[in-house]
Amino acid sequence: MATGNKANKTQATTQDVARFIETVDPLSKREDARVLDQIFREVTGFHPAMWGPTIIGYGRYHYRYDSGRGGDFLATGFSPRKARHSIYIMPGYVDFGDILARLGKHKMGKSCLYVNKLADIDLDVLAELIRAGLRDLEQKWPVEAT
Repeated sequence: MATGNKANKTQATTQDVARFIETVDPLSKREDARVLDQIFREVTGFHPAMWGPTIIGYGRYHYRYDSGRGGDFLATGFSPRKARHSIYIMPGYVDFGDILARLGKHKMGKSCLYVNKLADIDLDVLAELIRAGLRDLEQKWPVEAT
């Protein structure tokens, strides 16, 4: 029987974001991570925070499902992985197909966008997508600054 108190595996940490970005390999991913960090800071107005060992999050929200399970999670963010960047557009409830059609080369997960390199996408469209994702999230759960 579920208790509703199961903690989310991905938690905010005190790890330094700039220090983490400087460890990203290869160099091309590190440079992309610096650009993504700047875009997310500008679009959200939030300072970044590390979530788990490899996710950079901007803003946070508290959720509570009908089951009683709840917790805190990043509002939006990214993880600069070796193969491709994972970009988290939360919570994934709205169809952003019209924006995604203009984004460029990407793959989709449930509420995650995968991009091999930033040169493959239109960064202005990415900024539009981040804003749209935050607006969608704010309609369900209030977003707080980090």
